[in-house]
Amino acid sequence: IVRKVAYQLVNAEKDPPILVNSDNLTTYVGQPIWTSDRLYDSITPPGVVMGLAWTSMGGSVLYIECTNKKPKYFYQSTNTTDSHSDSSSDSEEVSNKKGILQVTGSLGKVMKESISIAHTFATQFAASGAPCFSTTTVTDNDSADSNNNQEQCMLNPTESSKAALFLQESDIHLHVPQGATPKDGPSAGVTMVTALLSLACGKPVRPNLAMTGEISLTGKVLPVGGIKEKVIAAKRGGITSIILPEANRKDYDDLASFIKDDLQVYFVQHYKEIFPVAFLQT
Repeated sequence: IVRKVAYQLVNAEKDPPILVNSDNLTTYVGQPIWTSDRLYDSITPPGVVMGLAWTSMGGSVLYIECTNKKPKYFYQSTNTTDSHSDSSSDSEEVSNKKGILQVTGSLGKVMKESISIAHTFATQFAASGAPCFSTTTVTDNDSADSNNNQEQCMLNPTESSKAALFLQESDIHLHVPQGATPKDGPSAGVTMVTALLSLACGKPVRPNLAMTGEISLTGKVLPVGGIKEKVIAAKRGGITSIILPEANRKDYDDLASFIKDDLQVYFVQHYKEIFPVAFLQT
């Protein structure tokens, strides 16, 4: 910047003083190198959920996208996985009884295992009516009191059976964008479960919400790494609400206050605490 300003003064292109501000900054330093990680500005369609990832360059927003490959009327009770043979060799397919779960996005072994776990749990969770209870919330760095552990089913019997049947019988394609970038690790587990349930229920998640956490086969939310980088990425992306594992509370508490300002954080131990946050406007 100084060299270019000096050049302008020497060549009498401008008279002093020369003011450098946000309006003319690109004239001196060029266009921004980094662009926003967000692929969707506000509300995402059903089946799309925003997660958080850690990379060698820091934190970033990571989307999980799910869609139904074929209309539901293609399925009959006599169908088997042998009838689904139209997949590309560039993708991974996992048989899920009558349906096929196809995954793409340069995913590693651990992440593929997480998808399989997420699909199994999401199916069981939907079939049980999505039993949920409230979360412990931190707003503007204030500590919450305690959890309300009284469970309540969020899906009625009709919604529950439809969602579970959809996850069992539909051909589902799960994709993680930026396919040229290798991805691995278990920290997108809760995001995958939420994306599958969003697609099965036909419900979009609340806007400006991101989440991270490993999911167990029984729905427990396990701690993950890179909390500082992920929270910074959330702030950079304009995210206002984050879901984090309860076991990572200490990592969040260690962050500087200016990083945590204006963030609503939900600390969870089980997926039952995530569903009402993701799908209800609170």
